[in-house]
Amino acid sequence: MLHRVEGIVIRSMDYGEGNAIITLCTENAGKVGILVRGAKKVKSRHAALIQPFTLGQYVFFRNNGGLGTLNSGEIISSHHSIREDLIKAAYGSYACELLDRVLHDEETGSFWFRQLSACLNALEEGKEPGVIINLFEMKILQAAGYGPQLDSCIACGRGKADEELLLSPRLGGALCRSCRHNDPPAMEVSSRALKLLRLFAALDLTRLGNVDVKESTREELKKIMRAFMDTQLGLRLKSQNFLDQLDKYNI
Repeated sequence: MLHRVEGIVIRSMDYGEGNAIITLCTENAGKVGILVRGAKKVKSRHAALIQPFTLGQYVFFRNNGGLGTLNSGEIISSHHSIREDLIKAAYGSYACELLDRVLHDEETGSFWFRQLSACLNALEEGKEPGVIINLFEMKILQAAGYGPQLDSCIACGRGKADEELLLSPRLGGALCRSCRHNDPPAMEVSSRALKLLRLFAALDLTRLGNVDVKESTREELKKIMRAFMDTQLGLRLKSQNFLDQLDKYNI
């Protein structure tokens, strides 16, 4: 049976002699795996369709689920400028790998297609990549059932002034100082960073405008979100390791 989907390439791998298998995040069919025959060969008409971050219309043949075989395709947006930029490509790869690893096939759909599309568009437009990815991470945590509780103490439930709150990645949210004994290593958080985290929890990427965030706050957000991601999800991602290397050498 022939299927037509609009999708974003989130993974591409070589397969056999000159072939490739791509994974798409689609608008209406979840995650879809497609075999693209001859895509790696010189002058292949499908070569551009397998590039990471590519948004396109894909027509493929598939019987009874499983892997499809590409029949034809048309590029809507290549996101070529992301692949040409080391930093943008690194963050884009992280967003795609994160979505691929955390969400099951049946969990992806219109919402996640829009989120990833908005993420890639924002990267292409030159918006601050760290802020974009932190918001994307917040959406991933929420989808996985680990969205942090930020409006009140996760231990006693009472609302506190922002300056009295800490953050506990282990417990999964804000912690007042009276309850710090529940997690002594809980992290200090500035009022500005906490407000932005609450904004991330309430918004999705399609509604993110231009956010002016000081470098010190960006570094604080990165540290906090990394702690929540590592503690709650515990993933080892190749793209995250690459981002760590970029940080290490201040690239």
